[in-house]
Amino acid sequence: MSGGQEEELRRLREELRAYGRSLDGPEGAAGGGTMAERVLARILAEQMPVPAAVPRSRLRAVRRWARTRRRSLLASLCGLLTVLALTPPVRAAVTDWFGFHGVEVRHDPSAVPSPGGRVPGCAAPVPLEEASRRAGFTPVVPEMLGPPNAVSVGALPHGRSLVSLCWRDDDGRTIRLDQFPGRLDFSFTKTVREQPQWLDVGGQALWFPRPHVLTFWMIDAEGRRFTREERTAGPTLLWSPTGTVTLRLEGVRSRERALEIATSVTGPSDR
Repeated sequence: MSGGQEEELRRLREELRAYGRSLDGPEGAAGGGTMAERVLARILAEQMPVPAAVPRSRLRAVRRWARTRRRSLLASLCGLLTVLALTPPVRAAVTDWFGFHGVEVRHDPSAVPSPGGRVPGCAAPVPLEEASRRAGFTPVVPEMLGPPNAVSVGALPHGRSLVSLCWRDDDGRTIRLDQFPGRLDFSFTKTVREQPQWLDVGGQALWFPRPHVLTFWMIDAEGRRFTREERTAGPTLLWSPTGTVTLRLEGVRSRERALEIATSVTGPSDR
């Protein structure tokens, strides 16, 4: 490199340094920092949000986990649908249900009632007037059956009472008529293998012609807590003459006979 070239290079360096000092300005010279340092100090002073950069490796890991998770959920869903579609016991256990005057009716074709079910009698009988006083409503007595052989009073959740009237038919079997305030919360649940029949007794009624599983409330041995009990119930008629008290007739095997008894009910069943 010749002497002229070295002189030209030195002059160029000096011009670049002067230009850099002019960019920093007198404030920067006074603060003793560069322009980049002053910008950073300004950002920290104003607490400006600084976007956080996501490492590419972490982003790729998140995307890979999401793809794996989605595939796993799809595989599980397909497996569940396959089991429901191809396995008869699982498919048969799917039920539908509806409510009728405080009674829940579940349709479950796989439900098998225990054999040998019988209608229980009225335990700890009391006079009909005493039952009416305890229950807070006047129980109805169907004219077709006449005065009952026994009357009992049981307890239901939420302070309600269950009044049961019992008769003995000519064969010594029990006919039982349960009466209780029908509410939105269910006191009884009937699980049936075939849908009940809708009848007209001056209002809607349900006839269950086959034995079915009956679930109901009972007080435990200490008399303080309600528990759900189950038994097999025979043919049953269910209706509500006034819409406030539900009647449940069990022990009459003929639908026609049950209809005659239901239509012989007169008078209010509440007060």
